[in-house]
Amino acid sequence: MTAPSVASSASPFVSTAWLAERLGAADIVVLDASYYLPTQKRDADAEYRAGHIPGALRFDIDAVADKTTALPHMMPSAAAFAAAVGAMGISERDTVVVYDGLGLFSAPRVWWTFRLFGARAVFVLEGGLPRWVAEGRPLETGTATRAPTTFAVRTPPDVIADVARVQRTLAEGSAQVVDARAADRFRGEAPEPRPGLPSGHIPGSLNVPHATLVRDGTLKPADELAAAFAAGGVDLDRPVLTSCGSGVSAAVLWLALHTLGREPVALYDGSWTEWAGRGDLPIATGAE
Repeated sequence: MTAPSVASSASPFVSTAWLAERLGAADIVVLDASYYLPTQKRDADAEYRAGHIPGALRFDIDAVADKTTALPHMMPSAAAFAAAVGAMGISERDTVVVYDGLGLFSAPRVWWTFRLFGARAVFVLEGGLPRWVAEGRPLETGTATRAPTTFAVRTPPDVIADVARVQRTLAEGSAQVVDARAADRFRGEAPEPRPGLPSGHIPGSLNVPHATLVRDGTLKPADELAAAFAAGGVDLDRPVLTSCGSGVSAAVLWLALHTLGREPVALYDGSWTEWAGRGDLPIATGAE
């Protein structure tokens, strides 16, 4: 990948070579945004301390989150986000580069969050930590810190959907609700990673598993992305509202649609964890 100009690049990605040339620059903030599903039995914090890109801060989506709900890693308020990232030493003027330990899973969620709250230049590291390590690039242990600063936050646009908005969207047909979970979970044939949560899907929603959009820690070429959405029954000329298990891989769909020039209208933050966990909402199984 050719190293982009941060000021002008339309791509949401930067390469490992681009980042390696700029490590240590005062206005470059690298974030380890690794997150793992409960069934993966991995400790993101411990793995960060054992080895991360030099200077990278640990960004825990469960820590920078709405603490008034039992749902996992829900979006914080603008004020809470600004306070948290300012204390970490991140300004809206910095160039933020986000990566994760799976290559491309949770980093898009943090890319999406920073953009919503007004960061001017946010990028995902192409290939993530696996590519960085495979290329023999340096790691450091322990934890990294930056001097506290101020993040001038903006109120995010109205793109964070709740249950009522999802229901209204489906009833009106105003957008396609697209679920990023694996197909067997969507069909109700495989268990959810959170114990006790039934599998299945929101009636009327479509399924484009996030794994079908990713190869080697980065998005597939545009024609393959378009084909994956088409295979899931998605009309790219119509609006899309993204969903998943708990609002993480829904941002992978968002990233893919963004690169196709089809920015979604909203992301369902509570996603399947909220919908299926409530007990009073309909659950569909099978492919439809």
